[in-house]
Amino acid sequence: MASAPTSHYNSHSLENESYKKTSRDGVNWGLGEAVPRLPGETRITDKEVIYICPFNGPIKGRVYITNYRLYLRSLETDSALILDVPLGVISRIEKMGGATSRGENSYGLDITCKDMRNLRFALKQEGHSRRDMFETLTKYAFPLAHSLPIFAFLNEEKFNVDGWMVYNPFEEYRRQGLPNHHWRITFINKCYELCDTYPPLLVVPFRATDEDLKRVATFRSRNRIPVLSWIHPENKTVIVRCSQPLVGMSGKRNKDDEKYLDVIRETNKQISKLTIYDARPNVNAVANKATGGGYESDDAYHNTELLFLDIHNIHVMRESLKKVKDIVYPNVEESHWLSSLESTHWLEHIKLVLTGAIQVADKVSSGKSSVLVHCSDGWDRTAQLTSLAMLMLDSFYRSIEGFEILVQKEWISFGHKFASRIGHGDKNHADADRSPIFLQFIDCVWQMSKQFPTAFEFNERFLITILDHLYSCRFGTFLYNCESAREKQKVTERTVSLWSLINSNKDAFKNPFYTKEVNRVLYPVASMRHLELWVNYYIRWNPRIKQQPNPVEQRYVELLALRDEYIKRLEELQLANSAKLSDPSTSPSSPSQMLPHVQTHF
Repeated sequence: MASAPTSHYNSHSLENESYKKTSRDGVNWGLGEAVPRLPGETRITDKEVIYICPFNGPIKGRVYITNYRLYLRSLETDSALILDVPLGVISRIEKMGGATSRGENSYGLDITCKDMRNLRFALKQEGHSRRDMFETLTKYAFPLAHSLPIFAFLNEEKFNVDGWMVYNPFEEYRRQGLPNHHWRITFINKCYELCDTYPPLLVVPFRATDEDLKRVATFRSRNRIPVLSWIHPENKTVIVRCSQPLVGMSGKRNKDDEKYLDVIRETNKQISKLTIYDARPNVNAVANKATGGGYESDDAYHNTELLFLDIHNIHVMRESLKKVKDIVYPNVEESHWLSSLESTHWLEHIKLVLTGAIQVADKVSSGKSSVLVHCSDGWDRTAQLTSLAMLMLDSFYRSIEGFEILVQKEWISFGHKFASRIGHGDKNHADADRSPIFLQFIDCVWQMSKQFPTAFEFNERFLITILDHLYSCRFGTFLYNCESAREKQKVTERTVSLWSLINSNKDAFKNPFYTKEVNRVLYPVASMRHLELWVNYYIRWNPRIKQQPNPVEQRYVELLALRDEYIKRLEELQLANSAKLSDPSTSPSSPSQMLPHVQTHF
């Protein structure tokens, strides 16, 4: 592969590219300023550094640090390099070299990021320049460790759309035709007393009383009882989600829990069994008994069928992504690429998640059975399976706002632990709770969009923007672990939603090939031969691997713009013509005058 010329290297995220072109997303350029700033963003310090670029070697530049970003401008005439890194992306900051270091550029800072890249800066040894930069970065990249607010609470951006209004649980359940004769809405969790990691509004079987729900909660991990996620509009089978039962080593039983699952099955008289998909490998589910968990046994839960989906836990996924980073950054492992990629097991995990979701979707779509999904606590693998199955079954979720609702509902409101899995503002980079579960879900969505290029209203940029702001801490959307914590911190009142940014500029995130279809179920092929590494995300920082834009897509977008221009001109001509006809002073007096004057080449 030919190496990219130094002068063209520009390390922006996709969404940040708009900074150079327009201020539509709230970025301001102050007079004489070298750094773009958001409303509420303040400059802290700047330093002259040597950026150790892994692709083009050392580059002299000036780094600016604000309370939101690290921004580097090249000071070299032959280089246009710019780095624009939200501080929320930083996972770890380490000092490299010591006072006795003599090698060139061996003294400085090594920064590990959450978005598949590392940054290295060399600094002068005199004047405590490294110490000052280290302390400033540590303070603002990890505000929670310094009793400072996360930037989202300081962000003063204004958009013409309020993204917090996107998801209304009442409206979403009403869209699904709920409540009905078999399912009701309960407010038993209004004050988060039943389950502190569930949303206030839950949909449960009509025949189950609130007292029944309280008794069931005592036998489910973290009190996360089975509740409805989605109902099929025609055959009325449902997807229900929960956590594992607290069976333990002694094989405890709970009559209320057993009866409750039977009540769920009986909401549809056409089915004889309830299918339970346990996302874990069988051996892990058995091991969970030792810590008080477990699974639904056949002898206790009649009229159920239990299937294990073999999806590994958060620790396995974390290690797998680390291996992906090792082979793609800074240099792509060229000589043994396929075997190196295989050794990460990343695509294997993607395959297992997609395969599980396909099984859930197929069972519900066929009308053979309603489905209950759980893993251990019901906030990681469970969210992946329910949301992907719903995406396959319901075309509404394939629209831009529909997908935002899906994320708000199945991930944010039902308590995926974003704060623990991502570590927003937290310096503990080695925390065992960190894991790329949501990234894995977005990767699965991208795999589906590749296989069904006309089925999704959103484009790749939309998915990458979501992932960029999963880490950035610019918006409040992904902060905290659950709704009760967000409510306590008044997140919707004090921060801006990511959906405000996206929905105020929807055209930038639209797929030009989108064809709206109703009731079409998507079954992606989940074999290894049909899955691929998402190069535009995982290897986007390498200027030599930049994928060329799709020429067909570019030409299609141009033609659509041309069509819109012609339609606009036609409307203007029609308006002008109707105005002329309605004006009596210009109305023709003879039939010959009524004929239009047509110019021809003859």
